[in-house]
Amino acid sequence: MSFANLNIIDPLLRALAKEGYTTPTPIQMLAIPPLLDGKDLVGIAQTGTGKTAAFVLPILQRMMAERKSSPPGVPRVLVLAPTRELAAQIGQSFATYGQFLRFRHLVIFGGVRQGPQVQMLSRGVDILIATPGRLLDLMNQGYIELKGVEFFVLDEIDRMLDMGFIKDVRRVVSALPKKRNSLFFSATMSQQTGEFAESFLTDPVHVEAPHTTCTLDCIDQSVFFVDQNSKNSLLMELLREGDMERVLVFARTKHRADKVATMLEKNRIRADAIHGNKSQNQRTKAMHNFKSGHIQVLVATDIAARGIDIDDITHVVNYDLPNEPESYVHRIGRTGRAGASGTAFSFCAADERSFLRDIERLTREQIKVAEHQFHSEKAKSAVGAAAKPVPPNRSRVTQRSLQTKSMGKPAPRRSHTARVAY
Repeated sequence: MSFANLNIIDPLLRALAKEGYTTPTPIQMLAIPPLLDGKDLVGIAQTGTGKTAAFVLPILQRMMAERKSSPPGVPRVLVLAPTRELAAQIGQSFATYGQFLRFRHLVIFGGVRQGPQVQMLSRGVDILIATPGRLLDLMNQGYIELKGVEFFVLDEIDRMLDMGFIKDVRRVVSALPKKRNSLFFSATMSQQTGEFAESFLTDPVHVEAPHTTCTLDCIDQSVFFVDQNSKNSLLMELLREGDMERVLVFARTKHRADKVATMLEKNRIRADAIHGNKSQNQRTKAMHNFKSGHIQVLVATDIAARGIDIDDITHVVNYDLPNEPESYVHRIGRTGRAGASGTAFSFCAADERSFLRDIERLTREQIKVAEHQFHSEKAKSAVGAAAKPVPPNRSRVTQRSLQTKSMGKPAPRRSHTARVAY
């Protein structure tokens, strides 16, 4: 199967070929045909499987079929995303796949001055990607009207509801024309989320890409049972002894993320934190430094779980286990992308055991237990002692595999078979 077999038009095929994308993913094969036929759709697929391209490509193709000019502030396409990072990622996808077309797109979100966004809107944009808060703000000021929206996309709908955007989404939908094409995409779909989606769709097609067992085979998962006050020491041990080139660490709170990043910096580990209290400039700088390799570790809250699209993250560390098991899947999905393997370490304190049980129940997999043995006094003294790094081979981390569904060796890192269009 190729993109040409899906009846994708030549300008889009050229853009795909230029980026090295050759084979559509399962969600793209399932979603693109009904979307080209104008159907409303609910699409469910694991993170990292190309959901964004699954709606961007057919939308651009259908826009080409009926060329129109967009008046100032009246877009033809509206995409809602829960986070600034995901909105920026979707905007980049429209730019990449539409590089041989002449559609204008704009990404808007809060945390930055609205002046440049308003200026762009005044020139007219065809495609608007937005977070709910800034969108409603500019609508209330009269800069945006949704009467001309032909395609409405709600991406990561489950995350949108988790973040409390349900009222904002309803307000946005109430301003849309009744005659429109609506597309809802997500990595998971609870009953509540499904019912919410159905209330805005007309006779939708449901597509769900089969789970690729990536969480079982592509990502080598381990859990460390550790006291809360020993998590810093364990993290330092792993970073100093493991082959951890680009590491994404997840903390439960913003304050905790800052504390972990500061601790790493004091111990000569290049790190930064990203969360909702950071300004957009700070978040953009941290993402750029992480992508470019200027920093080794990015410490994040769950705001980053669905907005980071970097193919070569080698390790994900759950410094704190999430209290929602679905978040675990999204977190570890930041590694093992595009056909490569990855590694996920989780730290589980006594008060997090119930979270671990929920995760194993959701993934239907018993995560292997890793045994850590380090000289406690030397390891603890390393934390906060920037001038005295722990000497190599002073301690060790060993792993003991339990009976799990996947007992084979993890796939070799960076074992790409084909590039995936996201």
